[in-house]
Amino acid sequence: MNEPLHIFDRPNSYIGRSVPRPDARRLLEGRGKFVDDLQLPRMLHAAFLRSAHSHARIDGFDLDAARAMPGVVAIYTGKDFADHVTPYVGTLTHLAGLRSAPQMPMAMDVARWQGEPIAMVVAQSRAEAEDAVAMIDADLHPLDAACDTESALDADTPVIHEAFGSNLAWERLVEAGDVDAVFSRNDVTVIKRTFRFGRHTGVTLEPRASVVEYDPSENRLTYWYSGQAPHMMQAILAKHLDLPEENVRVVAHDVGGSFGIKIHTYGDDIATAVAAKLLKRPVKFVADRHESFVSDIHARDHVVTGRIAVTADGTIEALDFDDLTGIGPYSMYPRTSAIECNQVLNLTGAPYKLRNYRARGRVVFQNKNLMCQYRAVGHPIAMAVADGLVDEAAAAIGVDPAEIRRRNLVPDDTYPCVSASGMKFDDLSHEKTLDRLISEMRYDDLRADQATCREKGVYRGIGLVSMVEVANPSPMFYGIGGAPISAQDGATVRLDAGGALHVSSSITEQGQGTNTILAQIAAEVFGVDMDRVKVTTGDTDNVPYGGGTWASRGAGIGGEAMLLASKALKDQVLDVAGILLQSESESLDIRSGSVVDADSGAERISLRDLARTVYYRGNELPSDVKPELIATRHYRVTDFPFVFTNSAMAAHVEVDVESGFVRVLHFWAVEDCGRVINPQLVDEQIRGGVVQGIGGALYEECVYSEDGQLLNATMADYLVPMAGEMPDISVFHVETPTKTSVLGAKGAGEAGTGGAPAAVMNAVNDALRPLGASIFQMPMSPERILKALGKV
Repeated sequence: MNEPLHIFDRPNSYIGRSVPRPDARRLLEGRGKFVDDLQLPRMLHAAFLRSAHSHARIDGFDLDAARAMPGVVAIYTGKDFADHVTPYVGTLTHLAGLRSAPQMPMAMDVARWQGEPIAMVVAQSRAEAEDAVAMIDADLHPLDAACDTESALDADTPVIHEAFGSNLAWERLVEAGDVDAVFSRNDVTVIKRTFRFGRHTGVTLEPRASVVEYDPSENRLTYWYSGQAPHMMQAILAKHLDLPEENVRVVAHDVGGSFGIKIHTYGDDIATAVAAKLLKRPVKFVADRHESFVSDIHARDHVVTGRIAVTADGTIEALDFDDLTGIGPYSMYPRTSAIECNQVLNLTGAPYKLRNYRARGRVVFQNKNLMCQYRAVGHPIAMAVADGLVDEAAAAIGVDPAEIRRRNLVPDDTYPCVSASGMKFDDLSHEKTLDRLISEMRYDDLRADQATCREKGVYRGIGLVSMVEVANPSPMFYGIGGAPISAQDGATVRLDAGGALHVSSSITEQGQGTNTILAQIAAEVFGVDMDRVKVTTGDTDNVPYGGGTWASRGAGIGGEAMLLASKALKDQVLDVAGILLQSESESLDIRSGSVVDADSGAERISLRDLARTVYYRGNELPSDVKPELIATRHYRVTDFPFVFTNSAMAAHVEVDVESGFVRVLHFWAVEDCGRVINPQLVDEQIRGGVVQGIGGALYEECVYSEDGQLLNATMADYLVPMAGEMPDISVFHVETPTKTSVLGAKGAGEAGTGGAPAAVMNAVNDALRPLGASIFQMPMSPERILKALGKV
């Protein structure tokens, strides 16, 4: 039956006119024209031409051959977008002095890294778009490149942005006490080392992807993307594409891994949105794996020279280091590329009693892919530098590595306290976690086994690390600096007429179990079975406003909001139940989907019957009782800039001194993430983090040539840890709930990644110590280990 369908098409005279349904489907994009056999606007596909040079002037394009290719709908260069998207700059006001040049979705005059998009083809299929890209003749004039972090500030190094006069993006100095006076004393042993960390990236199971649709009749953009922060992207797209924020919908459902990689603004994603708006057709872009390697943000490009001063009894008297960080040619928008260095300055040595502390950080531009936040931002560097120096100091003065930590860790009974770098700490348990670690791993037995193995020419090592992890960030992290990044999260809980709960949250699901945690909290607090809880996340049209998922904030902030909303709805329901049952609401409870007597557990009324009374027979309630059976609450951390998790970890390794290969025999993690809501999910988050940390320690590195060419941009060449290389990972918990929330949950998503590299490095050096060798460069590849042994 072809019943009429009203088309409300504002740009023409069809407003209010009844059109037969088949013809309505053939109405072409609001222009009042009918096209035979047209169903709906067909989705188009985007592909990008990327710069083959790390630094090149763009002198022009010959697009004729590409335009003639089958299926091509449009071709755009960077300059074509100049009037349709405003530039964006990756700076934050609270990072004083940070500078970066304006960015556009595609390079306009100069390409500044190999892989930067410079032209875009939109075609009927991805294959046709790629074929046309291959036919674009780009006239690129190579320029001298600045690719090396350590020489980026040299006088003879090319300056990437001439207006800045140098390649320095940002610098900061943190000082406490009198460091120089300590290092000049005669009663201290001074250890100095240089640590080098190889760039690597998060190899997500699902690459970055976006589908964008623009409805000109509503001036409305819908952006489906594989990302972590829908409301952030909503604000960014609205601002830079000149759209009202309420006219931008962002949807991110069931993201296939993110690790911080998918929380940034990428030029190809923005270009896809611009093309959809210009063409008034849905446009899809999915990065292939090669594009992911050359365009997904990298991380960990640091060279750190540090020194530590200890007394004969192992007391740490001073810590001093200089961190040089390479970030690519721009600071990433909107979170900036200085945060990683800033974290290193703030967190290095955080578990220890330090009175004399100096940390200098310099962030420099390079002609390489952009570097920015990736899982455990800055933590692997901070923990490796501090605990690497602690282990070296212990060896120099003949103190056991576990014992030197016991003598210097901040005691568990001294919180709250402030670190030398100014971080506020509370509710931590460094002593308890270390004691539990030493017990669970049978530390003394491993030391005895190590001695026995050395007599047989087998070199095993034990590495420890004590660490902190940033979690549950407050507005002091980003919002204070002007970024459109919410530090709060919201939750809405609604009781339907069937007695089920429908909950929505502004945090998002990337495979870490967010939806399960939310359902678990709502079910437990409200009083229904988990299978009666339906969860919605990742849709700006259908969830409360919030920050999304990053910085281990899902359970701690999003979970707290869900707890508060569930409690508020429960109070509503019990108030209604008290009226219906002529009982005091305080004498009632909700259990297994029914209102029951709190003392006896006797069922009084089912939630289904209560809800139907409210929704269908409201006349049975007093006129002044108007229950909504829905509650929304938001939560943010207010007492501290961050809530911190702490951990103690250990690695047991065996080094083949003939081949240089390292085998991780076992790994232990004792985590204090506050209240553990779902032990299985928490344990697997920690294990997954440890695997990524081992990857950075032993395998993963984005290898560049001297002129800025990424040499291993395939899964055949970029090594990621596989199941066969991974050890058993034993996880244990100490629970010290944070006092900043009712739930008491901290974060657990990043500690494994932050601590594992330090533990593995210390274990490798422990194994090599009898041979007079050491290594402080990651990844610790077989070649580098053999070089440390003097064998290559």
